[in-house]
Amino acid sequence: MKRQAKKVRTANYHTGWVYIRITFCIFVVGLALFVYIDHLNRLTELRLAIPAITKETKGILEENTRLKYEIERFESPIHLMELLRKPEFSHLKYPYVRDVVVLPNE
Repeated sequence: MKRQAKKVRTANYHTGWVYIRITFCIFVVGLALFVYIDHLNRLTELRLAIPAITKETKGILEENTRLKYEIERFESPIHLMELLRKPEFSHLKYPYVRDVVVLPNE
């Protein structure tokens, strides 16, 4: 009779460890699933941000092109000659050759 009681106690002891192992495995699988879903959420967030960033970049490039055109138009010789004829800029004159300083290129 004592031997059977000992076998039952040992069986209960091993059954308890099985439940602990199963619980631990479920916990690990749940944690892995959580990390995977979190990774997918971050990836989806980045994918959703791409069109907004693309639109912003396109707007910046268009603004850059517009400003380049404005600078070229302002610095064109025709526009500078027109500015020379205006009274606000009539005091500006061409410099003398002796007043021009040329810096050597390095």
